[in-house]
Amino acid sequence: MEDKIQKLQEKLAEARLGGGQKRIDKQHENKKLTARERVMYLLDKDSFEELGILVTHRTTDFGMADQQFYGDGVVTGYGTIHGRLVYVFAQDFTVFGGSLSETHAEKICKVMDLAVKAGAPIIGLNDSGGARIQEGVRSLGGYADIFYRNVRASGVIPQLSAVMGPCAGGAVYSPAMTDFITMVEQTSYMFVTGPNVVKTVTNETVSAEELGGAQTHAAKSGVAHRTAPNDAACLLDLRTLLTYIPQNNRELPPSLPYELGEEYREALQEIIPANPNQPYDMKEVISGIIDTDSFFEIHEQFADNIITGFARLGGRSIGVIANQPLALAGVLDADSSRKAARFTRFCDSFNIPLLVLVDVPGFLPGTDQEWNGIIVHGAKLLYALSEATVPRITLITRKAYGGAYDVMNSKHIGADLNYAWPVAEIAVMGAKGASEIIFRKEINAAANPTEKLAEKEAEYADTFANPYRAARRGFIDEVILPRETRRKLIRGFASLEKKEVEQPRRKHGNIPL
Repeated sequence: MEDKIQKLQEKLAEARLGGGQKRIDKQHENKKLTARERVMYLLDKDSFEELGILVTHRTTDFGMADQQFYGDGVVTGYGTIHGRLVYVFAQDFTVFGGSLSETHAEKICKVMDLAVKAGAPIIGLNDSGGARIQEGVRSLGGYADIFYRNVRASGVIPQLSAVMGPCAGGAVYSPAMTDFITMVEQTSYMFVTGPNVVKTVTNETVSAEELGGAQTHAAKSGVAHRTAPNDAACLLDLRTLLTYIPQNNRELPPSLPYELGEEYREALQEIIPANPNQPYDMKEVISGIIDTDSFFEIHEQFADNIITGFARLGGRSIGVIANQPLALAGVLDADSSRKAARFTRFCDSFNIPLLVLVDVPGFLPGTDQEWNGIIVHGAKLLYALSEATVPRITLITRKAYGGAYDVMNSKHIGADLNYAWPVAEIAVMGAKGASEIIFRKEINAAANPTEKLAEKEAEYADTFANPYRAARRGFIDEVILPRETRRKLIRGFASLEKKEVEQPRRKHGNIPL
């Protein structure tokens, strides 16, 4: 028996070395952790149970029969994060550059299937050069098997991706179909075709970092939801994200113990400037409402005219969507609309209540926006919020003009509670623009058109640029003082905790993609 135990131990020791010590050292030289180190750092101490550690590939072509490594380039299994069950796979760049083979894909599919059965999140740590070309169509089939499972698991269990090295070709589509992507700065990149192919086809010269690095995807494309300076920070980010979201679509997000007090926040009284055209930082409003230091922003560097992220309110997890007056005056454009729509659909899938903070002068005008489909992108946000059945509360802090008023979680599209501060302006457009249209003849006929315009602007503002007309019609449930906002929201969400919505019978809607 002892010799058999020793043989097993030797095989396990060999498997844990991946592609060998020399390649492990190379990984460390490149400021990257190995696959197993990443898994151990991500999960609670001593909680990892590895599956498929002795799997090997089945390829004999191109001399592959002589290159066998246990695990076949991916570490898979399950463990816990903050005591909660999760399933994980980590691609091992020390084995064939982390390339995906038929058996490599089978291992990933196995843990994805187990995650769905167990109702637990699946976390993918991606570090792969793409398909293993020695296997041809078998490796491509392996990718498709994974893609199919990504779609089947979508909205059922949370799917989190960390891109911690190269991610090219077919490898990018699995992370793209997961709920959140975090990328490591300087050591990771994502692209469908690399710099060499781009140079050949389009004659453009571009580096891998410029084409698909972390900053590119965080700020320009919006593919990456967050970035981290190194592997350890990236894995810590994933651990933090999990504290805001539930295990699956049948459970509520985790909450922290909280004792309700007076909850008045005097600082909120001073945030809105007296000049309605002067910007302010909506993040100060968010900080004044939520539990201290609980905001976890999503897509911080992309479409910064709208803010999305998770927070806690009275110990409970919520999703926050807010216009940002500091960027483009908080207007909605194509990028901000799809950013907020995507976040809305995640929160609705996983029972996370939504708080929408509104200060929006409208949609961004211009040929660039129209030609890039602002109509259909704006419709995505409208559709997502209209479809959402989680508790939804809206607070209008200042402006809510035109169609953007409707889109930003108005009462008309199913919001449960709608509040406004006394300085809120709810109208078709701003007082100046409206006056120029309504009173054009009077202004043009006046001895002093400028003075007449100012007079009519004040008249229009007094009549419409306030929250009271909307409140009279029931479109606003209550006009509240800024200082009492937190108290109202905590109580409002508590009252909606048992909310149920009966959906029309259908296979699925047809969101304007």
